[in-house]
Amino acid sequence: MGQTVSTSDFEYKYDDEPHATRRKEMLAKYPEIKTLFGPDPYMKYLVPLIVIFQLVTAYYVIQLPGWAIFILSWALAGTLNHNLSLAMHEICHNLAFGHSSPLMNRLIGFVANIPLCVPSSITFKKYHLDHHRYQGDNKLDVDIPTELEGYFFYNTFTKLIWVFLQPLFYSFRPLFVHPKPLENLEIANTMWTIGWNWFIYNYIGGWALVYLAGGTLLGMGLHPMAGHFISEHYTFIKGQETYSYYGPLNYLAWNVGYHNEHHDFPYVSWSRLPKVKEIAPEYYQMPSYSSWTGLSTSTLLTQRLGPTAESSEAFLLLGTRRKPNKHSLMT
Repeated sequence: MGQTVSTSDFEYKYDDEPHATRRKEMLAKYPEIKTLFGPDPYMKYLVPLIVIFQLVTAYYVIQLPGWAIFILSWALAGTLNHNLSLAMHEICHNLAFGHSSPLMNRLIGFVANIPLCVPSSITFKKYHLDHHRYQGDNKLDVDIPTELEGYFFYNTFTKLIWVFLQPLFYSFRPLFVHPKPLENLEIANTMWTIGWNWFIYNYIGGWALVYLAGGTLLGMGLHPMAGHFISEHYTFIKGQETYSYYGPLNYLAWNVGYHNEHHDFPYVSWSRLPKVKEIAPEYYQMPSYSSWTGLSTSTLLTQRLGPTAESSEAFLLLGTRRKPNKHSLMT
């Protein structure tokens, strides 16, 4: 059913991840980019407000019929829980309180985690920073799908299942690819989340917990916001590892679509990422996206596609895998 992809659809490289080189070159040419470094001054206020809105909404939603709860779980809770998961992405880079207050960043991450119903704030940070340091590394970068995933989810029907279950693969992939020892803060994050789940179930209602947990599953699977999982590092044009998205959903996604900009300068907060592109526009004259929904649909339906209409020679690859540089091993 539908188009198939090769089970070996990865591009393999033997060089270093590209963004460190770009960062050094850009800072030499545009040192004013350093003035953009630092936390966003409003994030520590916005995150609690979104969490409170989610909890209040859950209280009122349980009075609706089941079909309405399901729709709102996808449309509203799905959007806002995805928003909070991307807030945790910003927070893991210490962009809520700054690098001088690591504990406060961890605590605001706990707050963002409440409506998601799944403990993830600390674990995400532990693996995501490796994604930046070792982008595409066969073992250390767990953001890239495994070859086993490429083997089993190879046509439209099976890719549809994979997209729907994407939050589960994203959660469990690190445990199989690169397991790490459990940290004390992860235990605390787990107990915190279980405690809040218990509170929601007992004092708001079981359907409120279903509404919120369903929002996490639905919002990170078959949902417009989830298109960023595919857009960021799936290799649609051989040689380009990271792709940016410049569309309206960035307003709901803490500008995660500015993904080349983010990887070039991970210490620039979401609200200042567009300024990086303004300062150094020539570094971002590369294929990008304007629609996450269109990209997700194309990924499901066809193998041969690209980020722009002109890129007719582009192929969908599951990602760029990086192996040790053969030349560096000889020196």
